[in-house]
Amino acid sequence: MVNRDHWIPRNIDLVTPSSARLYDYYLGGSNNFAADRELARKVLAVAPQIRATALANRAFLRRAVRYLVAAGIRQFLDIGAGIPTVGNTHQIAQQLDPDIRVVYVDNEPVAVAHSELLLSDEPNAEIVEADFRDPAGVLDARETRALLDFDQPIGLLLCAVLHYVPDADRPAEILASYREALAPGSHVAITHITGDDQPDALREVAELYATSQNPGQPRSRDEFTALFAGFEVVEPGVVYLDQWRPERPEDVGEHPERSLAYGAVGRLVS
Repeated sequence: MVNRDHWIPRNIDLVTPSSARLYDYYLGGSNNFAADRELARKVLAVAPQIRATALANRAFLRRAVRYLVAAGIRQFLDIGAGIPTVGNTHQIAQQLDPDIRVVYVDNEPVAVAHSELLLSDEPNAEIVEADFRDPAGVLDARETRALLDFDQPIGLLLCAVLHYVPDADRPAEILASYREALAPGSHVAITHITGDDQPDALREVAELYATSQNPGQPRSRDEFTALFAGFEVVEPGVVYLDQWRPERPEDVGEHPERSLAYGAVGRLVS
């Protein structure tokens, strides 16, 4: 019999680890369960840099959001937002413009429950419980349509999401559905795990994640780049996370490939 804390939504699987809760653990959060922590420790045993990858992903998100605001984006669709932590998209963006609107999307009930609490007094941000693989469920959700104007540019954020979408689910076709819904001038920011430089470690990580609710599929640089079909990739192009518009040169380090993930931003021209 598993004891449930009062904050845990009912019907949550506490036994099978989830990627959102694993990510929360890597970031030092407390919204994870024993099964998540057990798998996370196994992952870190074969790829200890995964914790740094999670931190680098959050740093990329911060820089990308600031870049998009500077480019004129005033509304965001953040898919796979995960469990709220320090520096969420609306907090980053609204430091620059308090009127910016953000719709978060996640299919992890714990992430949704915590987001609802966080956003209860936030008129310009909402959470939608939906899956990236269901574009209609995301784009036509009441919360999405209430906050976002699809006649104006939108910043679509897909950070650490698409490596949980296997080729069999046709991620490129799903992305095309989102692209077709966006106005010219919209941008997409994507990060993705890769095994290009450490294939053995990533192979073991993928095997471990296969026991979770969210099996992962690392992709090569070419496969990642192909996800930007229909978008014009902005400078500096497809790079490792720390290399994407670093705030300081020393933030990159001598081995950016150790981040185990690529990041890039694309602009929809027409």
